[in-house]
Amino acid sequence: MYLIAVEGGDGSGKGEAVRILKEVASDFPFPAVTPTHEPRRSSPIGSLALTAVKEGGQTPLQEAALFAADRLDHTHTWILPRLNRGELIISDRNVHSSLIYQGCVGELGYEKVARMNSAAAVPDLVIWVDCDPELAMKRINRGTLRGSSQKKEYFETNELQSKIRAGFHELLSQQGAAPPPFDKCTIAGPILNEGSKTQLRKELANALRGFLNSRPPPLNVDPQVVDRHHLRRLVKGLAAQQRLPGSPIESTSLVEDWLGDCPPADWMSKADAAWVVKKARNADVAGSYIHHSVWSLMGTLSFMSTTDIPTLRRTLGPVRAVSQRHSQRLIKWFDSIGWTHRQQAHVPFSDAPTFKIGAEWVGLGRLFLALWPMQSHLAEWKRKNPRSDTSEAMKWILSSERLDEESRNVLLEETTARLQMLTSGYSGCPVPRSVEEYLVWWSTPPPK
Repeated sequence: MYLIAVEGGDGSGKGEAVRILKEVASDFPFPAVTPTHEPRRSSPIGSLALTAVKEGGQTPLQEAALFAADRLDHTHTWILPRLNRGELIISDRNVHSSLIYQGCVGELGYEKVARMNSAAAVPDLVIWVDCDPELAMKRINRGTLRGSSQKKEYFETNELQSKIRAGFHELLSQQGAAPPPFDKCTIAGPILNEGSKTQLRKELANALRGFLNSRPPPLNVDPQVVDRHHLRRLVKGLAAQQRLPGSPIESTSLVEDWLGDCPPADWMSKADAAWVVKKARNADVAGSYIHHSVWSLMGTLSFMSTTDIPTLRRTLGPVRAVSQRHSQRLIKWFDSIGWTHRQQAHVPFSDAPTFKIGAEWVGLGRLFLALWPMQSHLAEWKRKNPRSDTSEAMKWILSSERLDEESRNVLLEETTARLQMLTSGYSGCPVPRSVEEYLVWWSTPPPK
């Protein structure tokens, strides 16, 4: 979902930073945290780029072209497919290195190098690791940073490393200083790597956690696409739980009839009645049930059997992520209003309390996941119409006075794509697609 780039001069400690960041990121619900580097040693184009900087003799333009070609191939064949699956990619060097090494040191200019790389992925976060060039050169000359190749790169001199360091300070010390499209990156740093590994780890962890906890929209992928990928896994996981080994494959979905006899509008009214605002605020949770964390936890629980909070959080995926502390508060609140039930712990060697969603609330949880694209619209309706009947909400959301045709079509397409995985909630009833069908589905009970 996010591309993290670790940048800095040679010998600054980027490789160590990547290893630390990978460990820190394991606390977050990404399906995988995958390190990479640029240029790629395993790529034919990347090998040419590495040879160019080791042997010299190429013009800055030729170098920049090789790095850009490898980066574009890396982006479209390797990085973007993983980002769409919700993975966190941590790259040892990315486009900002080209901007400095060829744009600044090679004097091509930032704008020219940026245009050459404009079709590449844009790092969501750039973590800038800084180091005094003399110390960096001592690390390089100790031979611990170059891997298997002992051939010195032509950039590895005190003079050029000082110029590279000055370039990073010029480019990264001010947010948005890089040319488009790379002016959108969030910059963290400089993180000085001249002391202990403990201090380096602390600063790297603060930078990464601060970024991830703010849940910024990803720059390279659509979060709706990412979350649908995780929703598909939930649906498949439920099918695996409910189908006994060797039994015939059923012709209908195993998640049908989750709405029961209660249309979506009535489910929302039930949730509203259970969510007493004053008590919720006293419990230090959201004042409304229409909230990211509420929908995330209840929706995910509706596809899980007995679980604990660590397992639940690992299942959320990056779009529906909720912090450990907030998850604990919400589960306690859900217990108090009867949405979840504590269970006897039967997991060997585990002290984590277990719980499950109440059977009578499964439909609400799945409805939260189905309506995920409409969450902010429903919250707005609730704020502006606090005393209106819930049956009016869908008509308000989809009204032509409020949304233009293109925006309304996108909203319906995103919601329909989720319902196609979850079903309409009624056995034998098709998934709604048009405005008229959504209005009927929202407030009309199923036929007996």
